[in-house]
Amino acid sequence: MTTKRKSGNVSVKTEISKKTIVSEAPKPAIPTGTRKVEKAPNSSWEMKDRTYVLKGSATPLTHAIPSSNIYYFDEEAGYERELKYTTNQRTVFVDEFKGDHRMAHIVFEDGLLIVPKQKQTLQKLLSNYHPLKGSLYVEYNPVAEANNEVDMIELELEALTAAVGMDIDTAEAVMRVELGSKVSSMSSKELKRDLLLFAKRNPSLFLDLANDDNVSLRNIGIKATELNIIKLSQDQRTFSWASNDRKLCTVPFDEHPYSALAAWFKTDEGMEVFSSIEKRLN
Repeated sequence: MTTKRKSGNVSVKTEISKKTIVSEAPKPAIPTGTRKVEKAPNSSWEMKDRTYVLKGSATPLTHAIPSSNIYYFDEEAGYERELKYTTNQRTVFVDEFKGDHRMAHIVFEDGLLIVPKQKQTLQKLLSNYHPLKGSLYVEYNPVAEANNEVDMIELELEALTAAVGMDIDTAEAVMRVELGSKVSSMSSKELKRDLLLFAKRNPSLFLDLANDDNVSLRNIGIKATELNIIKLSQDQRTFSWASNDRKLCTVPFDEHPYSALAAWFKTDEGMEVFSSIEKRLN
């Protein structure tokens, strides 16, 4: 990260991920008036340079956020206080201003805004009081980001470990959710490869599916239908034996047929049918 400062109107340029950021620019603010009912943090304040990042994947060339006509509810005072960012006041609270004030704009460039530690008024507005914090932008925290990255790596490792040790039937059940009927024509090697890729790409969803017994039950029902052991009516409301058309269960309205079948397999009657289907599949 590199920083460049100029006298007069302060301009701060910082390189993050090969992008240049300017903390202030004479751009008009967007419509204001958003209010936030929340108490500012009481934790000790650290004097340091701070980085603020627009949320989402979009990184507009410039994006101004309101610097006036915004409000903060002060729970200790018991009323809503007007906020305004200026270059000649030591506070952002309008009711504490002394004398004239000079308005300043708050502009993100390339989705980022770097505020040096010398600009404490702007930092405290953005970190503690601004109503758009959390919804439009967040304060960059390298420690928290590192913790998140560690958590993600550990989750990915857990998913990959589970995928490596998963039997082929469970793997088929999990991948059927991801790929549908395509899994029926896949070789065991293809299935294992796609399973590992799925675990790496979306470890959280993979682990949820791997630990969901309904996924395996649904897979059994789908396979039984594909092999013509049981059949689903054209209106997708009734399951029955394919051999004699004897009705097995009715699908509740607005419920997925195989999810309903999986739930029915857990009933006393359904358990007997499930056991019979398993024997035929084997």
